[in-house]
Amino acid sequence: MPEAGQKPRARRQAAAPGAALETLSEAVESGAGLPETARRAGAALGAIVALIDSRGAVLAVAAGSPSEERELLSKKEGVTAIDLRVSEEVVGQLRFRPRGDVPEPWLLRAVTTLLALEVERTRAPELAGEAAVGSFVNAVLDSEIADRRDLIARGKELGTDLENGGTVLIVKLHARRPAEGDSQARALTIVGRAARGIVPTALASLRQDHVAVVVPGPDEAASRRAAESVLRSIDDAMPGFSVVVGRSRVAIDPMDMHRAAGEALLAANVASPDAEAGRRLLAFEDTGAYRLLLPAMSDDPAELGRFYSDTVAPLIAYDEQYGTELVLTLETFLANDGSMVATNKQLFTHRHTIRYRLERIKELTGLDVNSTDGRERLGLGLKAMRVLGVRAPNAPVFEPGAERGRVPQPAADEMHARRALTRADDDR
Repeated sequence: MPEAGQKPRARRQAAAPGAALETLSEAVESGAGLPETARRAGAALGAIVALIDSRGAVLAVAAGSPSEERELLSKKEGVTAIDLRVSEEVVGQLRFRPRGDVPEPWLLRAVTTLLALEVERTRAPELAGEAAVGSFVNAVLDSEIADRRDLIARGKELGTDLENGGTVLIVKLHARRPAEGDSQARALTIVGRAARGIVPTALASLRQDHVAVVVPGPDEAASRRAAESVLRSIDDAMPGFSVVVGRSRVAIDPMDMHRAAGEALLAANVASPDAEAGRRLLAFEDTGAYRLLLPAMSDDPAELGRFYSDTVAPLIAYDEQYGTELVLTLETFLANDGSMVATNKQLFTHRHTIRYRLERIKELTGLDVNSTDGRERLGLGLKAMRVLGVRAPNAPVFEPGAERGRVPQPAADEMHARRALTRADDDR
């Protein structure tokens, strides 16, 4: 009777995942919450599991120990990651590591479908709230709300009071290496939580290439602490990025918040993403001569762009094409008041190489760093570059013979030929 004895066992083994799947379905239907849903998903799969949202934030973990949790979150060997999709849209990710056999494909499909629906359902109110906050913050910073009372009333509907004005933080990310997922959206979540940890009524929004935070009230110290908290949080949660934070002055009138946004953006553009933490957080008041360029950035950015194009833009293009360091050399030379010795020491480069680069700068821009006018225009060009948010290339030299800015002669000849053709075209 071996066959008869085997069939009941087979039926019992097949029923186990079905029963676990039933309990998972009940958790989703009853709204038991993501932690309980994750536990039941783990039981159905016979695995430790983690649920991650589409921005990379951890929603729930069902593991037996902190070490198992770390394995899941770091995606160590043996951990499988599957995107959770609803109507082809990725709403999150399931990470799991089986404790025994690999789950059957049909079971895995059923579990991921249920988890995707639950993640989407639980995140929907938060996303709707973020959309409302984002719309309001962008309208305030773009000066789209003409009536002061309306602005204050709309802010109070979202839980913040701008009657006494506030400050603006601008947070910009610079990737150190290729990143997975929507890094800006993930940064929005992290920045918003960090700022609200200091000022509970702060509002955060995603704007073009940065995250903006409105910190209500005239307390400058609270705004500074919020900026420090944001910087620490991004450093801890997103190690693949270098972040800079610009902070505005206090705008006493909420109708001036758009000016505060300009101040914070200028500070963020001027801050150095490759520096230590103290220099990656910059207040507008500490931007020095850059402050003089704020009206140009706000009132006529096209003119500022033209000045940049007429001065250091050719150096940026040349560095990008040939992997040289003309911009770095120019910045260092001007920062050292034109001292060749100090520039050599700071760049660890021979003086003949520095002279070669300065001569190349003169050829490309038509401006001589040894003349007062040339230095002034190139210095302002570098400031315009930073105010406009243009980053100097920092890629390593990649052409043979171009080490430390020495471009091979054929490449240099090609550049001269192109410039000669351009002059000829201009003359015609």
